[in-house]
Amino acid sequence: MMSPTSSRRDFLGAVAAAASAWLAQPAMFLARPAPSARVAVGTCPDYGPQLLGVLDTMFDQLGGLEKLVRGKTVAIKINLTGLAANRLNYRPPGMTHWTSPEVIGATVHLLGKAGASRIRLLESPMSTTEPLEEFMLAANWEPRDFLSAAPRVQFENTDYLGNGKEYTRFMVPHGGLMFKGYDLNHSYADCDVFVSLAKMKEHATAGVTLSMKNCFGITPCTIYGEGSPEDGPGLVPKGGRGPFHWGNRLPPKSAPPIVDANAPKEGGYRVPRVVADLVAARPVHLAIIDGVYTMAGGEGPWNDHRRFIHPGLLVAGTNCVATDAVAMALMGFDPMADRGTPPFETSDSTLRLAEQLGVGTRDLNQIDVVGTPISKARFKFRTT
Repeated sequence: MMSPTSSRRDFLGAVAAAASAWLAQPAMFLARPAPSARVAVGTCPDYGPQLLGVLDTMFDQLGGLEKLVRGKTVAIKINLTGLAANRLNYRPPGMTHWTSPEVIGATVHLLGKAGASRIRLLESPMSTTEPLEEFMLAANWEPRDFLSAAPRVQFENTDYLGNGKEYTRFMVPHGGLMFKGYDLNHSYADCDVFVSLAKMKEHATAGVTLSMKNCFGITPCTIYGEGSPEDGPGLVPKGGRGPFHWGNRLPPKSAPPIVDANAPKEGGYRVPRVVADLVAARPVHLAIIDGVYTMAGGEGPWNDHRRFIHPGLLVAGTNCVATDAVAMALMGFDPMADRGTPPFETSDSTLRLAEQLGVGTRDLNQIDVVGTPISKARFKFRTT
């Protein structure tokens, strides 16, 4: 197996060669119908050059990228949870709890090859307004690799107002489960196609974090963070999204209201509902999950009982609920499980709640799984 450093350098080099303010009446965004449920499963032993071909085949199995992205602006929410300094046994974060740079680069390249007119990499780095590129550099990533993977690649930190003039209001269809709507950075509205590019992991609060839970990070901490003001958004993000977990404070009065002020102040109740709300309000058009290398036991190195694992898996689909359902099955869990059953021992199922909102199905009998069968690709995240 090639080393992570040489693998990343060689792979991204191959891709590059192949590519040759205050919230005032925010704009409104209305959700579109959920796409159909087909999910592709691919096996890939490492992040070497073959990764590009595996992903390309998977996208072809989904019907091809061209009809989805040609001539369009594509926004990609990546998963860079925590800080670059957070490491599991000194491994690079892309090997354990971040979306790997190789999968990001391959996805960007294939989107560009399919005719995307602009590709925007988005994330909300923890408690900072620094450019997303600076956050990547802190992890020894090279942003120029992504810029060279396709034409017109851009970055934006979406944890605050960023380059926008105002936040965009995304209302949840049918009233929402936790909040009636969410005010987000302009980037999540100023796109034609929204991609969630996630890491395959368990989650201490929500059971699993896959393409849907990845969208928890689209919320700006200037509004939903621990240090947000009472009346309107802050200028800079302060603290994390603890209020979403514990309900110890509400967003500013300028934001859409909570559905039930008496809702339980428990992360296992609140976080899955926020996530389901978000994917209903800001639909995901393409869900991609990196499970080539990852970790078991939680979402980051700060969790107890975490360990490095090598499932060798990639999952992609045009419906985030169905994609997460297949990923759960690959991880050795039942996607129909709910509170009290692994991995949802202490939380409600985000999949069930999103299904309740009409986003998609978690029933494997209703999902067209293409590529490697689940039975042949399954990698159990829990051994006991």
